[in-house]
Amino acid sequence: MGKALGIRKNDQVQVIAGRDKGKGPFRVLEVEPDKDRLYVEHVNMIKRHTRPNPAKQIRGGILEKEGPIHISNVALVCSDCGPTRFQRREKEGGQKVRVCAKCGKTLDA
Repeated sequence: MGKALGIRKNDQVQVIAGRDKGKGPFRVLEVEPDKDRLYVEHVNMIKRHTRPNPAKQIRGGILEKEGPIHISNVALVCSDCGPTRFQRREKEGGQKVRVCAKCGKTLDA
């Protein structure tokens, strides 16, 4: 099993460093824990030259898609106070949850 990054698929994050600084909040599409990278929608867009493949219904041409971004360049977004750091705390049942470091609100649904 990989290491726990604290940011998961479908979380809302904001870019805090790099070319797309200030963008967000956007949804996390994919997480790569081994490389400390994530794919965030509409962030770090790259162009990929693709050959047409009629068997797979691929038209071909120049496609734009999301590239990976390092996890240290994004911040989890709290619905109350915006981009924030988070802490892990234990609930009554022994289950760990992510909590906003600013306001103390639970970030897990």
